[in-house]
Amino acid sequence: MSAQRIETHRENAEIYTDETMCKQKSLELLEKINLPKGLLPLDDIVEVGFNEASGFIWLKQKKSKTHLFRSIGRSVWYDTEVTAFVEDRRMKKLTGVKSKELLIWVTISDIYIQDPSSGKITFGTPTGISRSFPVSAFDEEEEKKDKK
Repeated sequence: MSAQRIETHRENAEIYTDETMCKQKSLELLEKINLPKGLLPLDDIVEVGFNEASGFIWLKQKKSKTHLFRSIGRSVWYDTEVTAFVEDRRMKKLTGVKSKELLIWVTISDIYIQDPSSGKITFGTPTGISRSFPVSAFDEEEEKKDKK
């Protein structure tokens, strides 16, 4: 399904396929929409696309990945294709991302920062349930290591 969504937004999109450029562009996209750079800690990214007219982004990686955000004790799973519609401080209609809550994996469909001064980022599910965490929990891992 996400492959079909990507195809409908490919025309007039900026598309990058060089691995180094893909990592750089994924970070630039997060910065452009004012979300923390560590939000999508993907490895081996093979394609990044951004259709500015529709606000649609996609990231393709070689294999799915599970990442532990240590400061909040949450595991997040990223599929081989992650897609979303983006706007300032928000990713909506997100696909390819799940968070582990107790013993089950919960689909994440919305990520946003309502009030930047609150220091909180909110993750929503398709059922309308949401949970907020400190934005600092999603700072880029390398930045955290440099601070130590």
